[in-house]
Amino acid sequence: MTAKIIDGRAVADIIRTECSVRVQRLEEKAGIRPGLAVILVGGDPASAVYVRNKIRACEAVGIHSFTHRLAETVENDELLGLILRLNADPSVHGILVQLPLPAHIDMARVLETIAPSKDVDGFHLYNVGALVTGNTVFSPCTPYGVVKLLEHEGIVVEGQNVVVVGASNIVGKPMALMLMARDATVAICHAKTRDLAQFTIGADILVVAAGVPGLITAPMVKRGAVVIDVGINRLGNGKIVGDVDFVGVSRRASHITPVPGGVGPMTVTMLLVNTIESAERLHAMQRTAA
Repeated sequence: MTAKIIDGRAVADIIRTECSVRVQRLEEKAGIRPGLAVILVGGDPASAVYVRNKIRACEAVGIHSFTHRLAETVENDELLGLILRLNADPSVHGILVQLPLPAHIDMARVLETIAPSKDVDGFHLYNVGALVTGNTVFSPCTPYGVVKLLEHEGIVVEGQNVVVVGASNIVGKPMALMLMARDATVAICHAKTRDLAQFTIGADILVVAAGVPGLITAPMVKRGAVVIDVGINRLGNGKIVGDVDFVGVSRRASHITPVPGGVGPMTVTMLLVNTIESAERLHAMQRTAA
């Protein structure tokens, strides 16, 4: 068996084309142009690259982006004040604070200050907690992207045994909740899990987001499983790899995402989707009020 490669770039392109149409329709019908405010604190090179990519993606589909660059030494109150002003700005439909933040910044307080209705990253406590009941305003972008990849490939989630490797608040935990909401039976593994392979070998769908290069090898994967590799790791030689041994696991899986080019493009794409949905929701509220 040779796994079908799930092309995240191709799926992202399809969704971004749909995003462009939605932005154009919103501008023509309501005179509203979706706006995303991005806050970058400090000069971390990787963060700067991520922000630049997000801004380019916004421009490509017609979303107006506002970039706020703050010094590494910015005080908590100044950052929180900026977020409060953006919360009140009707031209801003989404607010994104690029992580990680400097050590002296209270990250939890920062994320909780963003209005849930503009929390397009899906990190606010309301949105994370609401995943339990299925009433979240915005789903976190990476797990949301994984769900869209599965849907695009026609992969049935209902009734499947799913194993999520990695229990982060950004990917692992919300991923598990989102798949449970689609009637999968989900197990979460993490750094303290004993004998990881005894869990992964039974998975119909295996989602790996551990941040450990080559963690999942072929003997750990059930034949015919769907393998979603969320990991992105840079090796000493500069090569980018995932958490899965791509070559070996490809011989056992039915579907697999590559790294790069799998989940990564979907993360930014779902950020665009969330921002447009926020603007559309505002328009719907305005029509109701009128």
